[in-house]
Amino acid sequence: TYAWFFLPSFSQSPPTFGFLLDIDGVLVRGHRVIPAALEAFRRLMNSQGQLRVPVVFVTNAGNSLQHSKAQELSALLECEVDADQVILSHSPMKLFSEYHEKRMLVSGQGPVVENAQGLGFRNVVTMDELRMAFPLLDMVDLERRLKTTPLPRNDFPPIEGVLLLGEPVRWETSLQLIMDVLLSNGSPGTGLVTPPYPHLPILASNMDLLWMAEAKMPRFGHGTFLLCLETIYQKVTGKELRYEGLMGKPSILTYQYAQDLIRRQAERRGWVAPIRKLYAVGDNPMSDIYGANLFHQYLQKATRDGVPELGARGPQQQQPSASQSCISILVCTGVYNPRNPQSTEPVLGGGQPPFHGHRDLCFSPGLMEASHVVNDVNEAVQLVFRKEGWASE
Repeated sequence: TYAWFFLPSFSQSPPTFGFLLDIDGVLVRGHRVIPAALEAFRRLMNSQGQLRVPVVFVTNAGNSLQHSKAQELSALLECEVDADQVILSHSPMKLFSEYHEKRMLVSGQGPVVENAQGLGFRNVVTMDELRMAFPLLDMVDLERRLKTTPLPRNDFPPIEGVLLLGEPVRWETSLQLIMDVLLSNGSPGTGLVTPPYPHLPILASNMDLLWMAEAKMPRFGHGTFLLCLETIYQKVTGKELRYEGLMGKPSILTYQYAQDLIRRQAERRGWVAPIRKLYAVGDNPMSDIYGANLFHQYLQKATRDGVPELGARGPQQQQPSASQSCISILVCTGVYNPRNPQSTEPVLGGGQPPFHGHRDLCFSPGLMEASHVVNDVNEAVQLVFRKEGWASE
């Protein structure tokens, strides 16, 4: 049983807005909860311990299971978080059903097989399984090189695609084996004289170049791994690596998926009013703010002209959108810190920032400008409540 500081109760109409909350740098730093997050959730809960508005947690992390992340958040935030409130970077891969029966090589760490199966992929091969089948491919680590030459394998079915769920532990092994699969058209034990192009389909999630943990400086994210893979492929083949699906913030596909979960959450709670406004709170200008502003543009265009083509590759949204806006709110507890001259992002309104986004994004510097900049997530919730006429103090 959690002890709550309850705000005064008062009569309120059903909510017409919801929150998309980033996790790392907004609610937690590494495994430590940010104190302002506890204050924010005291405001978000009613006297029965239920959320007063729909909330979805949208993270670019992907190395844990959805229900495990929900349990972790429940403990840290001292409230009940359901698995269907959590969107991991790879969650929208559930929509790519045309690849669910294909034999897919999966890269990442943590429960990668369980995650892939939970997304609908029924025939996955791990890096370790591929390495064990073809041990001569893994040559970087001298300690792991074979002392004898194994017999060639001819009983290993070809790989039909690649799933990139998050940064792996051994980058050099994963980069080498993914390249082997792409250059051999899925049969790395044989090799090909002319690499096929277009290459096998690749689905990738999490484009974050950097992310913030307990360290004072940001850490490499999966976007850095993708940058390495793209550069190696370009250098070796002279051609551009292509993705059939690229998701995680700032992909529009991820925000569409989040919007759908917000809608379903409101329906389950019996809130009959459509959720018209989404407030996206994040700490990373390139993923959280850029993505929210990009989705806001998308919603505005959809309101005027009907549903436009997606800016990121992926299946079209089936459910019509009730949301009309997505307002970006930047907090200063993670990647972005205006008081730190060594911050990875320049102070907003300053000089041209370095482009930390993915190669396939059409960069528009204005999309990195947040609608609001606040100190922390508690201030973000207070700001939204005031704007929506929900101020309760």
